[in-house]
Amino acid sequence: MPLVGTREMFKKAYEGGYAVGAFNVNNMELLQAIADAGHEERSPLILQVSSGARKYARREYLTHLVKAAVETYPDLPIALHLDHGDSFELCKACVDDGFSSVMIDASHFGFEENVHITKQVVEYAHARNVPVEAELGKLTSTSDEPGAKESVYTDPDEAKRFVELTGCDSLAISIGTSHGAYKFKGEPTLDFARLERIQKLLPNYPIVLHGASSVPKDLVETCNKYGGQLPGTRGVPEEFLSKAAQMAVCKINVDTDLRIALTGAIRKVFAESPGEFDPRKYLGPARDAVREVVRGKVKLFGCAGKA
Repeated sequence: MPLVGTREMFKKAYEGGYAVGAFNVNNMELLQAIADAGHEERSPLILQVSSGARKYARREYLTHLVKAAVETYPDLPIALHLDHGDSFELCKACVDDGFSSVMIDASHFGFEENVHITKQVVEYAHARNVPVEAELGKLTSTSDEPGAKESVYTDPDEAKRFVELTGCDSLAISIGTSHGAYKFKGEPTLDFARLERIQKLLPNYPIVLHGASSVPKDLVETCNKYGGQLPGTRGVPEEFLSKAAQMAVCKINVDTDLRIALTGAIRKVFAESPGEFDPRKYLGPARDAVREVVRGKVKLFGCAGKA
């Protein structure tokens, strides 16, 4: 099976009441771990490449690594997705490189400029049968000032208008998630009432959650036990993610959890075997740790067994 787009993936997810896991990759071990986990759990997968990962791993290498994963598991639905594309030019380059899905993130601009840039990407990508994810709103503010959250959370009425104006195929929204390992100052909360309102205004339309790592305590404890310094981390509670996956959310992004699992496993080898310098001896366990995290995520999101 060649790379697949996300339209049919999301249609099945919406109708089935689950979300597809989207996992960031920037090297061989991460990609192998994610693909192996998808194969073991019979789950569709979205492999995400950010602009930074594309520069770090070099576009030619990453593209061929993904091709190898597709050839290894030809019966597994795998999409190659640009994560947080920040310009028309980058999105165009990824479409031309064979990506089966792209994201244009112009959310840092005002509404009209966001619409303008997103429409440009949609027109180019759709002409080549590539679906487009866009973003409206900004991932949550930690400010406690009155109105702070309203200023960054996605406005449901604007979301409806944005989709109608741009023709984007899915929309990343802000309802309380954030990037990184320190997502909440106080008690974790997501604005499910806002999500429900968006779902009613955009029926059968796929919504995306960014910044959705749960930052499991056991992963953090392993990392810190062997020399890491990640105090006071807070992720999105797993029950929140499970609930969102049963609503309009069809794609849930995970990156931080993979990084912590990989780093913790490497630190453990270095701490217990300080004389070790064979990369296979520490990258192998790191790959295994990431695979187990991904297996848990696809079960949580409900996409295990849906390939």
